[in-house]
Amino acid sequence: MTAHAVPRRNDRANARRLATLPFAALAALSALALAALCFVAYALWPTWPSKVVPIDAPAIPITVSGVLFNIPPAAIRAAVQRTPGPHERVDLALMWPSLTPPPPERKNADKPAIKPDSEAAAAPADTSERLFVTIAGLGSLLPPLERLRSIYPRYVEVEASAGPDGLAVLPFRAGTPYEGEDLVYVGANPEQFFARCTRDIRGVPGSCLHERLIGTAEITLRFSRQWLADWRGVAAGIDRLLAQLHPG
Repeated sequence: MTAHAVPRRNDRANARRLATLPFAALAALSALALAALCFVAYALWPTWPSKVVPIDAPAIPITVSGVLFNIPPAAIRAAVQRTPGPHERVDLALMWPSLTPPPPERKNADKPAIKPDSEAAAAPADTSERLFVTIAGLGSLLPPLERLRSIYPRYVEVEASAGPDGLAVLPFRAGTPYEGEDLVYVGANPEQFFARCTRDIRGVPGSCLHERLIGTAEITLRFSRQWLADWRGVAAGIDRLLAQLHPG
């Protein structure tokens, strides 16, 4: 009995091993297929070039906070930001009212340049004809309209004065985070257009900050306070600019 029992157990073990061979082969093939798929995906996965794009190149795709923008490299102020792909922020400078990038020789004129045959520095460029734009993620900040409705009213004076072409000028109180600034807005409809503006001090002209929101990307635009004399043209120009940077 014992002599015949051992071969029968071996036969059953062999049968089980034979039955599992197809499954083992299938698992091995699946692993190979998965490895091949991973390699192909890695090889074909789109990557952004890390090399800085030439300043005269066409507009490049840049994402900020997941929002896609098409930005001319010549408008980007920092060379390190002239690369396609995701960025935490992008800083731009544009001529006004053409909304075109500044000429290269004038774009760097904010830094004094020494002439080869003279030690005198070149005069800085007139920034009153430029629109400065910063695109960054909104993060934990409240959207601009929410700040207008719930934050700014806590810090302003009681009465506003009349500004140009239907604007109202409401000073921020001393001792507040916005001391020395004015909240300038359309008197009949503040949400139509509003900005925070510094005042002219000792011959230094004031400037204004106007903020817009596209998705989770905040666009901050800085311009001369003198432009408020034609605030309707400023608002229309900003609309055109955002349509160029973020089509659709």
